[in-house]
Amino acid sequence: WLINIGEGQQFGSGFVAVNPNSKIPALLDRSEPTPVRLFESGAIMVYLAEKFGAFLPPVSEPARRAECLSWLFWQMGSAPFVGGGFGHFYAYAPFKIEYAIDRYAMETKRQMDVLNRLLAQRRYVCGDEYTVADMAIWPWYGGMAKGLLYNAGEFLQVQEYTHVVRWADELAARPGVQRGRRVNKVTGDPALQLRERHDARDFDAPTSPQGPHRP
Repeated sequence: WLINIGEGQQFGSGFVAVNPNSKIPALLDRSEPTPVRLFESGAIMVYLAEKFGAFLPPVSEPARRAECLSWLFWQMGSAPFVGGGFGHFYAYAPFKIEYAIDRYAMETKRQMDVLNRLLAQRRYVCGDEYTVADMAIWPWYGGMAKGLLYNAGEFLQVQEYTHVVRWADELAARPGVQRGRRVNKVTGDPALQLRERHDARDFDAPTSPQGPHRP
Protein backbone atom coordinates (compact mmCIF):
# COMPACT_ATOMS: atom_id res chain seq x y z
CA TRP A 1 0.00 0.00 0.00
CA LEU A 2 1.35 3.39 -0.97
CA ILE A 3 1.72 5.83 1.95
CA ASN A 4 2.24 9.37 0.70
CA ILE A 5 4.52 10.92 3.30
CA GLY A 6 4.42 14.25 1.43
CA GLU A 7 0.75 14.46 2.34
CA GLY A 8 1.32 13.32 5.92
CA GLN A 9 -0.52 10.01 5.53
CA GLN A 10 1.94 8.40 7.95
CA PHE A 11 0.33 10.41 10.73
CA GLY A 12 -3.17 9.07 10.09
CA SER A 13 -4.73 6.98 12.85
CA GLY A 14 -4.83 3.84 10.69
CA PHE A 15 -1.12 3.96 9.97
CA VAL A 16 -0.13 5.01 13.48
CA ALA A 17 -1.98 1.95 14.80
CA VAL A 18 0.54 -0.16 12.88
CA ASN A 19 3.58 2.03 13.45
CA PRO A 20 3.37 4.42 16.41
CA ASN A 21 6.60 6.04 15.21
CA SER A 22 4.87 7.23 12.00
CA LYS A 23 7.62 6.06 9.65
CA ILE A 24 7.54 3.85 6.58
CA PRO A 25 7.66 0.93 6.06
CA ALA A 26 5.26 -0.94 8.32
CA LEU A 27 3.59 -4.34 8.06
CA LEU A 28 0.36 -5.85 9.34
CA ASP A 29 0.28 -9.61 8.76
CA ARG A 30 -3.37 -10.73 8.74
CA SER A 31 -2.56 -14.32 7.79
CA GLU A 32 -2.00 -15.26 11.44
CA PRO A 33 -4.85 -16.06 13.89
CA THR A 34 -4.02 -12.81 15.65
CA PRO A 35 -2.76 -10.05 13.30
CA VAL A 36 0.93 -9.32 13.73
CA ARG A 37 2.19 -5.75 13.40
CA LEU A 38 5.78 -4.86 12.61
CA PHE A 39 7.64 -1.63 12.06
CA GLU A 40 11.28 -0.90 11.22
CA SER A 41 12.53 -2.48 8.01
CA GLY A 42 15.02 -4.80 9.73
CA ALA A 43 12.32 -6.32 11.91
CA ILE A 44 10.03 -6.73 8.90
CA MET A 45 12.72 -8.46 6.86
CA VAL A 46 13.68 -10.90 9.60
CA TYR A 47 10.02 -11.71 10.25
CA LEU A 48 9.29 -12.41 6.58
CA ALA A 49 12.50 -14.40 6.11
CA GLU A 50 11.60 -16.63 9.05
CA LYS A 51 7.96 -16.92 8.03
CA PHE A 52 8.80 -18.13 4.53
CA GLY A 53 12.12 -19.85 5.29
CA ALA A 54 14.16 -17.85 2.79
CA PHE A 55 17.04 -15.38 2.58
CA LEU A 56 18.22 -15.88 6.17
CA PRO A 57 20.35 -18.75 7.56
CA PRO A 58 18.32 -20.92 9.94
CA VAL A 59 18.71 -21.09 13.71
CA SER A 60 20.41 -24.48 13.21
CA GLU A 61 23.36 -22.60 11.62
CA PRO A 62 24.12 -20.06 14.36
CA ALA A 63 27.42 -18.77 12.96
CA ARG A 64 26.03 -18.02 9.50
CA ARG A 65 22.85 -16.58 10.96
CA ALA A 66 24.75 -14.31 13.35
CA GLU A 67 26.94 -13.04 10.52
CA CYS A 68 23.91 -12.23 8.40
CA LEU A 69 22.06 -10.48 11.22
CA SER A 70 25.16 -8.48 12.09
CA TRP A 71 25.39 -7.05 8.57
CA LEU A 72 21.64 -6.45 8.42
CA PHE A 73 21.79 -4.39 11.60
CA TRP A 74 24.99 -2.70 10.42
CA GLN A 75 22.83 -1.22 7.68
CA MET A 76 20.15 -0.21 10.19
CA GLY A 77 22.69 1.71 12.24
CA SER A 78 24.78 3.09 9.37
CA ALA A 79 22.35 4.14 6.64
CA PRO A 80 20.95 7.11 8.62
CA PHE A 81 24.38 8.71 8.27
CA VAL A 82 24.11 8.31 4.50
CA GLY A 83 20.49 9.43 4.18
CA GLY A 84 19.74 11.69 7.11
CA GLY A 85 23.26 13.03 7.36
CA PHE A 86 25.20 13.23 4.12
CA GLY A 87 22.14 13.32 1.89
CA HIS A 88 20.54 16.14 3.82
CA PHE A 89 23.54 18.43 4.09
CA TYR A 90 24.91 17.70 0.60
CA ALA A 91 21.68 17.78 -1.40
CA TYR A 92 18.73 19.16 0.56
CA ALA A 93 19.82 21.68 3.19
CA PRO A 94 18.69 25.25 2.37
CA PHE A 95 22.28 26.43 2.64
CA LYS A 96 25.63 24.67 2.52
CA ILE A 97 27.55 23.95 5.71
CA GLU A 98 31.04 22.81 4.75
CA TYR A 99 31.84 21.18 8.07
CA ALA A 100 28.63 19.12 8.06
CA ILE A 101 29.12 17.99 4.45
CA ASP A 102 32.73 17.01 5.12
CA ARG A 103 31.84 15.22 8.34
CA TYR A 104 29.12 13.08 6.81
CA ALA A 105 31.02 12.56 3.55
CA MET A 106 33.97 11.10 5.46
CA GLU A 107 31.70 8.77 7.41
CA THR A 108 29.90 7.70 4.25
CA LYS A 109 33.22 6.96 2.56
CA ARG A 110 34.40 5.02 5.62
CA GLN A 111 31.29 2.88 5.47
CA MET A 112 31.71 2.33 1.73
CA ASP A 113 35.27 1.20 2.41
CA VAL A 114 34.09 -1.26 5.09
CA LEU A 115 31.65 -2.78 2.61
CA ASN A 116 34.19 -2.75 -0.20
CA ARG A 117 36.73 -4.70 1.84
CA LEU A 118 34.06 -7.23 2.78
CA LEU A 119 32.93 -7.72 -0.81
CA ALA A 120 36.51 -8.19 -1.96
CA GLN A 121 36.28 -11.56 -0.19
CA ARG A 122 32.66 -12.55 -0.86
CA ARG A 123 30.15 -12.59 -3.67
CA TYR A 124 27.37 -11.36 -1.39
CA VAL A 125 27.40 -9.61 1.95
CA CYS A 126 27.06 -12.81 3.98
CA GLY A 127 28.92 -15.20 1.70
CA ASP A 128 27.79 -17.16 -1.34
CA GLU A 129 24.04 -16.69 -0.82
CA TYR A 130 21.83 -13.67 -1.37
CA THR A 131 20.18 -12.68 1.91
CA VAL A 132 18.13 -10.00 3.65
CA ALA A 133 21.41 -8.22 4.39
CA ASP A 134 21.98 -7.65 0.66
CA MET A 135 18.38 -6.50 0.27
CA ALA A 136 18.74 -3.92 3.03
CA ILE A 137 22.19 -2.63 2.13
CA TRP A 138 21.85 -2.42 -1.65
CA PRO A 139 19.37 0.49 -1.97
CA TRP A 140 21.69 2.76 0.02
CA TYR A 141 25.23 1.64 -0.71
CA GLY A 142 24.58 0.09 -4.10
CA GLY A 143 22.76 3.26 -5.10
CA MET A 144 25.66 5.32 -3.82
CA ALA A 145 28.19 3.17 -5.71
CA LYS A 146 26.24 3.67 -8.93
CA GLY A 147 26.01 7.41 -8.38
CA LEU A 148 22.22 7.27 -8.12
CA LEU A 149 21.86 8.98 -4.73
CA TYR A 150 22.10 12.77 -4.40
CA ASN A 151 24.17 13.05 -7.65
CA ALA A 152 27.17 12.62 -5.37
CA GLY A 153 29.10 9.90 -7.19
CA GLU A 154 31.91 12.14 -8.41
CA PHE A 155 32.13 14.00 -5.10
CA LEU A 156 32.49 10.73 -3.16
CA GLN A 157 34.71 9.10 -5.81
CA VAL A 158 32.51 6.02 -5.77
CA GLN A 159 34.41 4.42 -8.65
CA GLU A 160 37.15 3.60 -6.14
CA TYR A 161 34.88 1.04 -4.44
CA THR A 162 35.20 -1.49 -7.24
CA HIS A 163 33.88 -4.47 -5.28
CA VAL A 164 30.80 -2.56 -4.16
CA VAL A 165 30.19 -1.53 -7.78
CA ARG A 166 30.50 -5.16 -8.93
CA TRP A 167 28.05 -6.30 -6.25
CA ALA A 168 25.65 -3.43 -6.99
CA ASP A 169 25.58 -4.34 -10.68
CA GLU A 170 24.92 -8.02 -9.95
CA LEU A 171 22.02 -7.25 -7.64
CA ALA A 172 20.56 -4.70 -10.03
CA ALA A 173 20.31 -7.46 -12.65
CA ARG A 174 18.23 -9.73 -10.41
CA PRO A 175 14.60 -9.97 -11.61
CA GLY A 176 13.32 -9.72 -8.02
CA VAL A 177 15.24 -6.50 -7.44
CA GLN A 178 13.93 -5.05 -10.69
CA ARG A 179 10.37 -5.91 -9.71
CA GLY A 180 10.81 -4.50 -6.23
CA ARG A 181 12.09 -1.18 -7.53
CA ARG A 182 8.80 -0.68 -9.39
CA VAL A 183 6.61 -0.96 -6.28
CA ASN A 184 5.35 2.37 -4.89
CA LYS A 185 7.07 4.16 -7.77
CA VAL A 186 5.08 7.22 -8.85
CA THR A 187 7.57 9.14 -11.02
CA GLY A 188 9.51 8.45 -14.19
CA ASP A 189 8.53 6.06 -16.96
CA PRO A 190 4.85 5.08 -16.43
CA ALA A 191 5.65 1.58 -17.73
CA LEU A 192 7.94 1.07 -14.73
CA GLN A 193 5.52 2.38 -12.12
CA LEU A 194 3.58 0.12 -9.79
CA ARG A 195 1.99 2.36 -7.20
CA GLU A 196 0.66 -0.55 -5.15
CA ARG A 197 1.31 -4.29 -5.27
CA HIS A 198 -1.29 -6.69 -3.88
CA ASP A 199 -0.81 -9.71 -6.13
CA ALA A 200 1.98 -11.13 -8.28
CA ARG A 201 -0.22 -10.47 -11.29
CA ASP A 202 0.02 -6.75 -10.61
CA PHE A 203 3.45 -6.71 -12.22
CA ASP A 204 1.88 -7.63 -15.54
CA ALA A 205 -1.06 -5.23 -15.27
CA PRO A 206 -1.21 -1.61 -16.46
CA THR A 207 -1.05 1.08 -13.82
CA SER A 208 -3.14 4.14 -13.13
CA PRO A 209 -3.08 6.99 -10.58
CA GLN A 210 -5.23 4.77 -8.35
CA GLY A 211 -2.94 1.74 -8.63
CA PRO A 212 -2.82 -1.46 -10.68
CA HIS A 213 -5.78 -2.75 -12.64
CA ARG A 214 -6.76 -6.28 -11.70
CA PRO A 215 -9.56 -8.54 -12.91
